[in-house]
Amino acid sequence: MGSQVDFLVMGAGVAGLRAAVELARHGEVLVATKESVGESNTHYAQGGIAVAMEGDEDVALHLKDTVNAGDGIVHRAAAEVLVAEGPVRVAELIEWGAAFDTEDGELLRTREGAHSLPRILHANGDATGAEISRSLAAFAQVHKRVRFAEWTTVSGLVVRDGRVIAADLLDRDHQLSRVSARAVLVAAGGAGQVYSDTTNPAVATGDGIALASQAGAALADMEFYQFHPTAISLPGVPRFLLSEALRGEGAYLRNHLGERFMERYHPLLELAPRDVVARAITREGMGDRPGETRLVHLDMRHIRGVDLHQRFPGITAFLAKHGLDLNRDLIPVRPAAHYLMGGIRTDLAGRTTLGGLYAAGEAACTGVHGANRLASNSLLEGLVFGARAAFSMLDDGLPLVAADAPEVFPQPLEPAEERGLEETVAALQASMWAFAALLREESTLLQGLAAQQEAAGALAQLAAPGKGSRRLAEAQAMSRVAEAILHSALARTESRGAHYRNDFAQRDDQHFRKHSIFSGGPSSPVAFETW
Repeated sequence: MGSQVDFLVMGAGVAGLRAAVELARHGEVLVATKESVGESNTHYAQGGIAVAMEGDEDVALHLKDTVNAGDGIVHRAAAEVLVAEGPVRVAELIEWGAAFDTEDGELLRTREGAHSLPRILHANGDATGAEISRSLAAFAQVHKRVRFAEWTTVSGLVVRDGRVIAADLLDRDHQLSRVSARAVLVAAGGAGQVYSDTTNPAVATGDGIALASQAGAALADMEFYQFHPTAISLPGVPRFLLSEALRGEGAYLRNHLGERFMERYHPLLELAPRDVVARAITREGMGDRPGETRLVHLDMRHIRGVDLHQRFPGITAFLAKHGLDLNRDLIPVRPAAHYLMGGIRTDLAGRTTLGGLYAAGEAACTGVHGANRLASNSLLEGLVFGARAAFSMLDDGLPLVAADAPEVFPQPLEPAEERGLEETVAALQASMWAFAALLREESTLLQGLAAQQEAAGALAQLAAPGKGSRRLAEAQAMSRVAEAILHSALARTESRGAHYRNDFAQRDDQHFRKHSIFSGGPSSPVAFETW
């Protein structure tokens, strides 16, 4: 017999920690995280958290901006929840110890792309996510009924009679255990590692999304992957994020000729929605011949009246390591995979289509972001819907069902198998970037699907002899997520938000003002529904 807990939370980002705080008031909570507490997409969020704290008019404007950015398919009820409950959740966070930047005793607010006015709160300039993660983790750790299983991978969900009753956990010593729970929350973040170029940390491999899908839960809007316009573009250097707040402070984008080019793409110029800016940079960076690229730069040399080093200490320190300075240099940039608008389909209370399983944060899809997330709404989403998921887990009051211990214990991979595994992952990531990134069409998506199926076959062979490891589980998750992205992108024969088809360049509201639902069925893996 495995161990038991009231509530199991997968992930220690903002959504998981906010839920854990709520759940701990009513039962024992186990938070499983693949590395140390705080190593999550939340920790790396630079830009800030968007919140309307100036009353009803401010909230209404935040709603309008969120809906406009989502390009026609934002689930309005979800967006209303986000902007209305956001101020309460942020005030709560401040009460619990989160220290946001202030000026003259007032919270400092800045503006980012597609926002109608300044409403972005920051902490330590460009370390907002780290501060939110720190404060939530500290507050959660005060609760004696919250335990953390660090360096632990959730490798499977146990389903009985249409309900998730337990999960299998693989620790850093390769020991497998099964934990039964009244309810399981997936708050394991996104899947940027599906792409070779990403701003996401190594842990963002889509594990929770893939596990939910394999257990039978529906996914939604998987074709909508947001590519952040401005990641560093230096040979051999990871795609470090250069925050949208840089453009909020007035940064220009310049092509290889030194020209500002955003006026050709959108009236808001550098503060246009992210999908527009990312595609503009991609097009400006294309050479005359196939495969040829040209440099695009971020330019802040003209900025006056702002101490850029103080305002962006983390970015300043990173650039200094590579001999660059915001005040002096043009900074080479290119888009990189950043945020998944889709995920596990949930209602407004975090319930998935599978009993006993809940989801919140980037792993979930309420439809709140539509086809293109408004900048800095992600941390707010984690706070608001992390709390909501916890409330529904408590309200549903599911009984604890004991699950038998696992029957099969995976054996570690041999060194040669590990090398083959990494080659398979690298090939999958490269194919997704080549065939399913910012500019898509049927022929490239089909090439991507063929590459994904080849990777899935190789991974199945590795797992067949009873082998298993954290990395193999991550690779299988990335393959499953890639499959959902590719099928969903093929099914949506239009361009909308972050999903752009060269062969269907126009928006088609008549047929596709709907959300895609990925079930993975062999005959019809994707359907479309109106929420």
